[in-house]
Amino acid sequence: MTLTRSETPGAILVVAETSDCTPIRLTHELLGLARRLASASGGAVCAAVLSDCRPEDAEALIARGADRVLVVPQPEPGVSYESDVWLAGLQATLACDPPALILLGHTTLGADLAPRLAFRLKVAVATACERIELADGKVRTTRPCYGNKAREVLTLNTTPAVATVRPKMYEALAPDAARRGEIVKLAAVASEPRRTQIIARQKEDIGASAKLESASIIIAGGRGLGGAEGFTMLEQLASVLGGAVGASRVACDLGWCPHSWQIGLTGRTVTPDLYIAVGISGASHHMAGCGNSKAILAINSDAEAAIFTEARFGIVGDYREIVPALTEEITKRRKTELRDHESSP
Repeated sequence: MTLTRSETPGAILVVAETSDCTPIRLTHELLGLARRLASASGGAVCAAVLSDCRPEDAEALIARGADRVLVVPQPEPGVSYESDVWLAGLQATLACDPPALILLGHTTLGADLAPRLAFRLKVAVATACERIELADGKVRTTRPCYGNKAREVLTLNTTPAVATVRPKMYEALAPDAARRGEIVKLAAVASEPRRTQIIARQKEDIGASAKLESASIIIAGGRGLGGAEGFTMLEQLASVLGGAVGASRVACDLGWCPHSWQIGLTGRTVTPDLYIAVGISGASHHMAGCGNSKAILAINSDAEAAIFTEARFGIVGDYREIVPALTEEITKRRKTELRDHESSP
């Protein structure tokens, strides 16, 4: 295929993050955001895939809102992310479709890559954005500050502008199989001298918490659990609710659970429909990672804990009694609902 530059000015480029070759949910959300912004500005939506990509996955990105999918072959198939390699690959996509805005998910990957890309391009960057708008030809972003206690509005005056967006801030568009777009496979990028080298990869088995950012229900534990055994109770409750398990920084630092479970200013940022905080005091650095939850249920033995000022619902008492009781009652109700459903005509 002959590579041509996009003729539509002001394109919006979405860096498509994948897991096992499949675009993650946040990628779909970014395409939905880009599609809405492009509809207002008259620009095109491009998606850059810098990992292994099957034809059906590229087609799926078009169905979700992309006009053009740019696939950059990786020098080492199967390697999911290396910052130096991805930076070089992204520069190749920019030569093809000079964008007005580059969107990345605010994940571990996006939070690492976006500032590096902005520094290399000498452009403005805003991270952990909750809202992005186009106003008078400029990108305007809204993001949390002061430990999630306030919001700041930034206008990015460079072209392109770079921004990372938190999960679940925008709805993904429903897939439209009738949408048509262009899939372009770029030439392999010449390797640059790498400043870092991956010696080995170790994948941690974190179960349901692998999907913390996309979970509708999260049960998180803190210092108040008193030990690692408390997380067994939380996992049982998460199982009956279909949720994921998270933790405060203290619980992770004490070795009670994997660090990948950490929620907070220095951990993951989550926005579930229900956040159940068990034995968590409610410190500002933790609330920075969960404060945008639709509803917070706090379970704590200390009636004066700060978490109760943030929670919509609260239970004061020993979690060792409360959590098993909740698990048992929810299990009973689920069984009753299932039995009623099966017996209904």
